Amino acid sequence: MTQARIIQKSKNAMQSGRAGSGEWALEYNPADAQRPDPLMGWAGSADTRRQLNLKFKSLDAAKAYAEKNGISYRVIPAAPKVLKLQAYADNFR
Repeated sequence: MTQARIIQKSKNAMQSGRAGSGEWALEYNPADAQRPDPLMGWAGSADTRRQLNLKFKSLDAAKAYAEKNGISYRVIPAAPKVLKLQAYADNFR
């Protein structure tokens, strides 16, 4: 049986916007280990499902797709957002 993980995308740390942060993605678990290419030395494998990244608007849609296609899955929610409130004056204490 094919195994995958359903993860919730978090905010990109390199940008200030929150576009795409509520989406869910289904990513297949690697079925084949990566090995270095003899000519170039790049890591690669024969597993093409590793390149698939399916995006869904909701968790229910991702679960429905996995169940319809016989994919066992594990749900990984995004890490909770923690605000560190601090004043400029705290730098001088």
